[in-house]
Amino acid sequence: MDYQLDILATDLDVVFCGLNPTVSAVSSGHNYPNRSNHFWTVLYLAGFTDVCLEPQEERHLLKYRCGLTTVVSRPTKRAFEVQPDEFKLAWPAFEAKMRRYAPKAVAFLGKRGASIAMDEREIAWGRQPVRFSKTVTWVLPNPRGPNRSFSLEALVQVYSNFRVALAQQVAG
Repeated sequence: MDYQLDILATDLDVVFCGLNPTVSAVSSGHNYPNRSNHFWTVLYLAGFTDVCLEPQEERHLLKYRCGLTTVVSRPTKRAFEVQPDEFKLAWPAFEAKMRRYAPKAVAFLGKRGASIAMDEREIAWGRQPVRFSKTVTWVLPNPRGPNRSFSLEALVQVYSNFRVALAQQVAG
């Protein structure tokens, strides 16, 4: 069975996009419910929100002009359970959703989904040269707990830099 835990509206500055929902997100009914995931903390410390939201408060993201979605709607325990073919099959519906909501930017959380979407083996962090659905594309490190490549401080710095660049994009 497929699930969507989308937090979307028109005229958002950014939609943060994961690969697919976790089993824990679907069972709780909220995005990023696991305390080991730093998503809510990173958004707060990077200045996207003025309070550290709880997963149950996720709809408040809209007042900060931020949204959440995934490309694949099938929940898994681990993202690697989503195969590239499944991702590619889900991509057209995701693109249609982004055209409908038309955010100013989409920020993929992690390189795997962006790599499959852009058909590129090597993807750099940050703003991407590829746009889709007239939307600027970014790739940010996933703030999940097992991401050993980025400390909380490093995640906050990357997301803060993204927030500043996004504000400049929106203003310009």
